[in-house]
Amino acid sequence: MDFEKSQTKINLARSFAGECQAGARYQFIAQKAMEEGKINIQDIMKTLAKQEMAHAKIYWDLISKNCKEVQKNIEIKAGYPFEDTDLLQMIKFASNNEKSENTTIYPSFSKIAEDEGFKEIAEKFKLVALVEHDHFMLLDELYNKLKARSLFKSSVPFEWKCGKCGHTFYGKEGFEICPLCDATKDYISLDMMMFEKIK
Repeated sequence: MDFEKSQTKINLARSFAGECQAGARYQFIAQKAMEEGKINIQDIMKTLAKQEMAHAKIYWDLISKNCKEVQKNIEIKAGYPFEDTDLLQMIKFASNNEKSENTTIYPSFSKIAEDEGFKEIAEKFKLVALVEHDHFMLLDELYNKLKARSLFKSSVPFEWKCGKCGHTFYGKEGFEICPLCDATKDYISLDMMMFEKIK
C-alpha cells in the first residue's frame, strides 16, 4: 500500500493531534492542581503531559519518515472534547480518554496499519496503547481515591515520601505535615506503584 494514500497516514495525523491535545489537557489539569495546592497531583499531570508530547513526536516522526515529500496539510476529521473545570471531573474525563485510546482507538489503528502492511507503525500503536493503559490505571485510581477522600490512607503500613525534602514516613496514613520540612500532605509523592502497594 502506498503510504500517501493509506488510512494509516490519516490515523497517524489524528493520533498526533490527539496526543498534542492530551499534552495540553494535562498541563491545564496541572495548573488547576497547583491553584488548589495539590503539588503531588500537579507533578503527576506534568509527567503525563510530557509523555503525551513524546507520543505526539513519535507520530510526527512516523509521518515524516514515511512521506516522500513534505506534507503541507493532512486533512483529518476527529472530535476534540472540552471537559469540566472541576479538578476531580477533569481527572475522570482524562481517565476515560486514556481508556478509550487503550481499548479502542490505538488497537484499531494498529490493525489498520498491519492490514495495510505498515508493521513498524502497527507496533508503535500497540506500544503507545500500553502506556495509555498505565495512564488510565493511574488516573482511575487517583480519581477513586480523591472521590473517597482516601488518597493518603492505606489498609497496610506504607512508606509515604515527601516530594519536597525526601523524608520518608511509615504508617497507614500519610503525614498531615512533614516532620522534616513542614510541607503539607499535598507534597506526598504519588505514583501508580504506590497505589498498587496501598490497596
